[in-house]
Amino acid sequence: MAIKNEINHLNRRAFVQLAGLTAAGCSLINIRDTWAEAESGIAVPLFDGKTLDGWIQIENDAISLPVDGIANPSAFAGKLANGTDTVSVFLRGKLETLVKADLASYSPSNVNSKALISTLAKNINQVISGPSIYDVARFRQVVLRPETEQLLQQNVYGPQLARLNKLLLEDAYPAELAKSTATGWVVKDGVIASTGAGRGVMYTAKDYKRYRLMLTMRHVSGKPDHPACVLIFCTRPQPGEMPLDALGGIQFDVPGGGRWDYRPGMNNDGGSEYATLSKPPFNVHEWSRIELLVDATTGTARMAVAQPPGSKALEVLDFKDATAGRVGPIALQMHNAGLFDEYKEVSIELDPKEDTLITTE
Repeated sequence: MAIKNEINHLNRRAFVQLAGLTAAGCSLINIRDTWAEAESGIAVPLFDGKTLDGWIQIENDAISLPVDGIANPSAFAGKLANGTDTVSVFLRGKLETLVKADLASYSPSNVNSKALISTLAKNINQVISGPSIYDVARFRQVVLRPETEQLLQQNVYGPQLARLNKLLLEDAYPAELAKSTATGWVVKDGVIASTGAGRGVMYTAKDYKRYRLMLTMRHVSGKPDHPACVLIFCTRPQPGEMPLDALGGIQFDVPGGGRWDYRPGMNNDGGSEYATLSKPPFNVHEWSRIELLVDATTGTARMAVAQPPGSKALEVLDFKDATAGRVGPIALQMHNAGLFDEYKEVSIELDPKEDTLITTE
């Protein structure tokens, strides 16, 4: 209790330093319990260190078929081209004419093999995102997993229907298609940890307009590699609606300051709306303290990074585009399969009294 009372009299700079020591492993205080009093008086935790309550997961591979989800392209192509089973006959009727013709002579050594499998995945995804593919006669010879059986008992639509269709195809082609999971994030040893399952996001159950987001993170590993990502100005999927890729948000790579604009019609690394202010040689595998000051009413965001946590932060990347500002959820992104990132001490200050980056002071 004495430590907590002492914290209440610390200025923000001193508290940020103390929080950094905790992030580094010194158990001085429970950040969850004291962040609100010490940092702003209204900051609240978004992660309790135990559960993912207040967060919603979308695992892209769970509701679509990525190219690398075709584990055995030759076998899959062979079944779709010549298979007599009822599921293969059904799918063959859904493929483009040119795709069907090319599948008949598919070989991994063909010049167009990669392009063909990519187009095939797009064709299959149209099937997955469409009406239910289930028919008793069609799947009579297919052994269904409990998860598939459970969804069949429900009146699913939107993303859940896509999940059901994907599970049905995985069950029908157990050796040809990789098994997907609907869980891309877990709590492990008190931190939010990505599982490397596949491309996807985990976003807040609430929407935010003007706020200061604080979090501590590190990138553990990646194969293939990509920085950890935070998304702002996201579009929340409506009930029964398929989500936009990366929720159509504005991406900040942490801690290095990379960026991407996922808004519909954009999907690029941005232009003059981004400003790179510094490129420090951060070690992505070490803990960093991230501060994001965001205002949807003006379409602005500023990011500062302190490494190690508790040190004076550097402003790394700014964003400004009034047309991009959107009241919506905040998301953590796993850019691709094989990525392992960790987050902790995640908090948000609503309507900050000071429109400045406090970690750079």
